[in-house]
Amino acid sequence: MPFAQIYMIEGRTTEQKRAVIDKVTAALVEATGAPKENVRVWIHDVPKENWGIAGVSAKDLGR
Repeated sequence: MPFAQIYMIEGRTTEQKRAVIDKVTAALVEATGAPKENVRVWIHDVPKENWGIAGVSAKDLGR
């Protein structure tokens, strides 16, 4: 059972998350030959203050 974990800075819309789930699922089906029903995708919405870029939080960078 392919299982993908996606980490993203919070703020994406429900529609954007649906698109990520759909496209990641399709890519795993194509790459592994696994049935679509066996693919799992888990999106981690990470708060901006918990995401560091070059030593600075994404929140402090205005991301």
